[in-house]
Amino acid sequence: MEHLRRHRYVGPADLLDQPAAADTVAAGTPADLARWLAGRARGDLTEPFTFVVALDGVLRLAPRRSEHVALAGGRDVLAAGEMAFAADPGWRVVAVTNQSTGYCPDPDCWPAVAGALDRAGIAHPGGFTDRVVFRRCPGCGERNIVRDGDLTCALCGGALPARWNF
Repeated sequence: MEHLRRHRYVGPADLLDQPAAADTVAAGTPADLARWLAGRARGDLTEPFTFVVALDGVLRLAPRRSEHVALAGGRDVLAAGEMAFAADPGWRVVAVTNQSTGYCPDPDCWPAVAGALDRAGIAHPGGFTDRVVFRRCPGCGERNIVRDGDLTCALCGGALPARWNF
């Protein structure tokens, strides 16, 4: 596996104490994913799932309301976000984003996501369907989501850096 950036947890400290969700899967094969998704309630399949790509390169999934850091067991990850699936005839990823305010991964983590999906034999769109740009304010330390290219801190109004800085 090529050199991929590790993302450490940068979210609220109190979430580090949350136990890992019991209802998770390490989706190493299409069969792993199919078995896990088959156990979901019909309504759960209409919204995306929480995912991380662990340091071992394996995709791990949990219900959407799960915290990324709990799914990762408090450890660093290669990628984190949300992922939605459709079945036709096998399961495939139809939407994927790097939306994780706990890890604030840069969109350049896509190769880790693609690699995990490719190794598991799961079809995917070839890139994030929604890319989230995160920056930490050097003035106040706040985590920010950059919208419309506006590099201004939402909390203190300070300038945000042009490059990912977590």
